[in-house]
Amino acid sequence: MLRLEAMSKRYGRGRWVFRDINLEVALGEVLAVTGGNGSGKSTLLRVLVGLSRPTSGRVSGRPDVVGYVPDRFTPSERLSATAYLTHIGRIRGLITKVAQARADALLDRLALSGGTNTALRALSKGNAQKVAVAQALMVPPRLLVLDEPWSGLDASTHEVLGEIIGETARGGGSVIFTDHRESTVGMFASRTYTMGREGAELTVTRPTKYRRDMEVVLTSRFGEEVAPHPKDWHVVEGVLDVAVGQEQIVVRVDPNRLNGMLSVALREGWSIETVNPCPAVKAGAR
Repeated sequence: MLRLEAMSKRYGRGRWVFRDINLEVALGEVLAVTGGNGSGKSTLLRVLVGLSRPTSGRVSGRPDVVGYVPDRFTPSERLSATAYLTHIGRIRGLITKVAQARADALLDRLALSGGTNTALRALSKGNAQKVAVAQALMVPPRLLVLDEPWSGLDASTHEVLGEIIGETARGGGSVIFTDHRESTVGMFASRTYTMGREGAELTVTRPTKYRRDMEVVLTSRFGEEVAPHPKDWHVVEGVLDVAVGQEQIVVRVDPNRLNGMLSVALREGWSIETVNPCPAVKAGAR
């Protein structure tokens, strides 16, 4: 059990970033930390993982293996993604062969583009974020802390990250993340802690569970003679609704079946124009 007891933080004699936080995070729990800009979310996470000391109070129960994705990951290294992750794996006790295999598996799962041998400093923001996520997972963490982890990631990687969060929790690890979107918090978190500026309080809420459907806009690459036709989309696993326009169709799909639906679309001659979350709906609703 991770515990924060009467924990406060400020820098020098400046204002308090937060004060008197008392918090417990159980094994297998997914906790979201929310709040406005300047409310101290990132500072709280840095204290949680041990990168910053609290001014007063204490943190106890921190496990030996902690994975941390910071709010900014901007490496200027000439190392490639694979070399960097292998190095991180070695630091964390893996032999080189195992570290290389783990790095390759994570980068493949996260669909790193631009090449695993590309220098880190040459990667796009989204691909650098994928490396940031991978380095936190080189050794399966017992505490996974993610600061705005979805920032810059493409829609398919959003889904993969959600799977990783679920797997970590089901394996008995604790997960703590920040995100400003109510829908994302409701999808993944079992509890939400909201940090505010008034009195530097930490308030506790229990969010309504949501299922975040995805909206996919498709256009034909080969004219009208493509399959499945709009009338057939309902038989594709995960498709919940289809709207037919003059030049495109809009498909609403269960997020857990998104990758399969996109594979069908590409295989059958459709171009994927956009993939975006739909407005949040309560779990079980259609």
